[in-house]
Amino acid sequence: MSSVSVVIPCYKYGHFLADCVSSVLDEQDGVDVRVLIIDDASPDDSAKTAHKLAAADPRIEVRVHAANKGHIATYNEGLLEWADGDYVALLSADDRLVPGALVRAAALLDAHPEAGFAYGRPLRFRHGGPLPRARTTSTGSVVYPGRWWLDRRFREGTGCITSPEVVVRTGLQRAVGGYDPALPHAGDIEMWMRLAAHADVGYVRGADQAYYRVHGDNMSTTDFGGQLDDLRQRLVAFDSVLTKCGDRLPGADRLADQVHTRLARFALRRAYRAYDRGRTAVVPVEECVAFAEQCLPGYRALPEYRALRLRRRIGPQAMPYLQPLVWSAVADRGREWLWWESWKRRGI
Repeated sequence: MSSVSVVIPCYKYGHFLADCVSSVLDEQDGVDVRVLIIDDASPDDSAKTAHKLAAADPRIEVRVHAANKGHIATYNEGLLEWADGDYVALLSADDRLVPGALVRAAALLDAHPEAGFAYGRPLRFRHGGPLPRARTTSTGSVVYPGRWWLDRRFREGTGCITSPEVVVRTGLQRAVGGYDPALPHAGDIEMWMRLAAHADVGYVRGADQAYYRVHGDNMSTTDFGGQLDDLRQRLVAFDSVLTKCGDRLPGADRLADQVHTRLARFALRRAYRAYDRGRTAVVPVEECVAFAEQCLPGYRALPEYRALRLRRRIGPQAMPYLQPLVWSAVADRGREWLWWESWKRRGI
């Protein structure tokens, strides 16, 4: 029977711990599981809750920081220092696993030693709302060549993983390293890409693998300034992978050009969509343009820049009313609908 070490970092999320731990220990029959709860000096009763859970189940270990070390150090403490199972998973205290998720991931990794990690579809749910119904029967799995999977990340300029749905081969995790402290907001995508530079990537088909809670305390953000910060973090993350793993990636210059172009286009699209939506007063349009220039000195040749230039001529007051007459605005509305539909079904 395969063994899985599950690291559960916790900061002020003690009220979620019992449900999170139960999803790991009570709903994963078929694997040998141990849990480490690391309380990062929570000011509430999170540590007390963790110790209470550990007293009731010998498979649970608890560490409590005397002073707050931050999420990256906490993650790495569990992943690199404590985990000793065949596989390791990191699960935030406010998330939970789908029944059988560890069994499905472990089966894939057992059958495919070339795969360094396995993931599947996460289910997002709104804090305070009911859990969505999860699919628990896999329709099979696929193993993508690591470099192919990585090439797709660079081509799209985005990640495709939230985090709780991933199970990593522990030996590879230690060999490649954990989260980079220099990337507090994009360390996850950077680490998945580093892992993919050293091994293939497994994907569980058909079944959902984890629940990801969406609430106001999530570290991700949807405001326009936050979106620009996200693009900046992504740029640093992709460049970091090229620096650390460039010798393992044929065509590294091509990959750099792909992702720099993609991120510049994202920034310019956000800039010109601010005109379409009448949001130029709140969207940092000039910062978006400056970021595009940072990514790609030849950004003015991009169609997104031409679209922005047209909207500047029309003006922010008139543009929201003229959207039906501007092809790029009509196309973008259709693109956004298609993106949303594909996001709900996406796997890679």
